[in-house]
Amino acid sequence: MNRPSILDTLRHDRNEWDIIVIGGGATGLGTALDAASRGYKTLLLEQHDFAKGTSSRSTKLIHGGVRYLRQGNISLVLEALKERGLLLANASHLVKKQKFIIPGYRWWEKPFYGAGMKIYDILSGSMGIGKSGLLSANQTLDEIPTLEPHHLNGGVCYFDGQFDDSRLAVNLMQSVFEQGGTALNYVKVTGFLRKNGTINGVEAEDAETGEKFQLRAGTVINATGVFTDHVRRLDNAENLPVIQVSQGVHIVVSRKFQPGKSALIIPKTDDGRVLFAVPWHDRLIIGTTDTPVDSAVLEPKARQDELDYLLTHISGYLTGKPAESDVKSVFTGLRPLVGRKVQVSTKKLSRDHSIFTDPGGLVTVTGGKWTTYRKMAEETVDHAARNGSLENRPCVTKKLKIHGWTESADTDSLYSIYGSDKKFLLNLEKEQKGWNLPMHPALPYRPAEVIWAVRREMARTVEDVLSRRTRALFLDAESSIKMAEQVAKLIAVERNLDDEWVKSQVSGYRKLAGNYLTSSYKDGLTDSDFG
Repeated sequence: MNRPSILDTLRHDRNEWDIIVIGGGATGLGTALDAASRGYKTLLLEQHDFAKGTSSRSTKLIHGGVRYLRQGNISLVLEALKERGLLLANASHLVKKQKFIIPGYRWWEKPFYGAGMKIYDILSGSMGIGKSGLLSANQTLDEIPTLEPHHLNGGVCYFDGQFDDSRLAVNLMQSVFEQGGTALNYVKVTGFLRKNGTINGVEAEDAETGEKFQLRAGTVINATGVFTDHVRRLDNAENLPVIQVSQGVHIVVSRKFQPGKSALIIPKTDDGRVLFAVPWHDRLIIGTTDTPVDSAVLEPKARQDELDYLLTHISGYLTGKPAESDVKSVFTGLRPLVGRKVQVSTKKLSRDHSIFTDPGGLVTVTGGKWTTYRKMAEETVDHAARNGSLENRPCVTKKLKIHGWTESADTDSLYSIYGSDKKFLLNLEKEQKGWNLPMHPALPYRPAEVIWAVRREMARTVEDVLSRRTRALFLDAESSIKMAEQVAKLIAVERNLDDEWVKSQVSGYRKLAGNYLTSSYKDGLTDSDFG
């Protein structure tokens, strides 16, 4: 995974790729892994960093989808529950079982949701990970001690999956290489090559140097999520849009607001939405909103009304009422919803995926969610193989262990999210004095992880490290800002970069991280926060 060597291969290897995948999020990485593991010569190109967009900004759940069950979308729930089981088996170092609690405050809620979760159990079949059950009011408070007790008449417990999204993306990228494929971040597709009017390759540009490439392929796959329509218009400017972009906001607060191990789910708020409060990396994630937006951007920003919505609604269910000043980080993701419709709520648009081929030969896959990325990839490669007249080869990813997999899951110790790479991190700590010490008292991350991210995980920038290789930006944006200079200096030594690069990175990261801070935190930051 040496970037200069990969670029040199692109520069001099004139052989055609079987499949080029555009997009380094969950769908693109899954598609590249599926294609490479079948033996197709596969290249993935990502304009920014892997999982820069939607795929690092999820609610961190691998789930069948309680909301889809409520909507009657049984086929999607069945598919997602099966894929949940496969992920628990194939990425045991990152995906774990999580208990959820549905509180009941009205007489009908406990039996109604209890019956619904029994259906959920039945649909899980052999892939079930725990039985649901009814709880008394006292048992419900045992699970979530800070739950509002007034009028509480009990609850329902059930089990689903939880994971670290961008860490899984990084491991998928590593798995692509292990299966003989190639993946590059910071290489943007700028146009298409054609033969007899049909796409047979891409034009691409290295974002770091400006170097341009022309790369031939039997089939090109567009897996760019919210940028789907943008890429399709590179093919044909007249292509009509196929997705509606929806914005989802999450806030992160201290675990003191919900100190138990169980997650809280409100399946239907007073305005009909689903609300989660989920323990994650010793913080509590609360989300999410569902707001239509006009266009896709790499760094979407939360609106004040979305922040207020989450704080107001979660305060109705917890005895501790989190305020804006309690928010450690606020992160925003964009969803590519299939079936663009005028003046239709995005809550009603499809979370399922679509695969199709435009007249010019570009294969597009869009929609879906993290839980079903593998199935989406399988169907996409099947479609692309037919489209590109490639040799028919069976999918093998149902039983393919993802990089980092360990036979016995370790979910609590230092470096546990690295799985089988944990031992290398522990050895790396010994390489330099201080590489085993946390870079900030509020977060667990150590210099050894920065070095590992650069050497082994294709991290290029401070943002790559603090946002997606570690999760510092998402867990505590202010503390991550105070780590930025140390991280920049570590990267600079590894990549042989100068002081000007360090200054530029620190300045750029501070500006970006400001989008993850509420006004209560922004007002208190000064230049001294960079040490």
